[in-house]
Amino acid sequence: MSEIDLPSPGDVVKTTAAYVKDLSERVLSTFVVTAAGVAVAAGPADMFHASFWESVAAGGIAAVGSLLKGLFAKNVGEKNSASLVKGA
Repeated sequence: MSEIDLPSPGDVVKTTAAYVKDLSERVLSTFVVTAAGVAVAAGPADMFHASFWESVAAGGIAAVGSLLKGLFAKNVGEKNSASLVKGA
């Protein structure tokens, strides 16, 4: 019968900490990029009355911002991740 290879408790805590950092980073960066996209697309004074196309433009700006953040993170964090978190 084969043995089950379970991670040690230290590995689980380390992985959980990296996950929490990664998730926090992604939530915060999504908020910042989306808010900036709305401000640029609709204008800061009119951002709560954006038209359909301004809303679409804000989504596009947020998508491009997330892409740029992911490309930047590849050079700063783990090479095969879009996160700035180093190690897992």
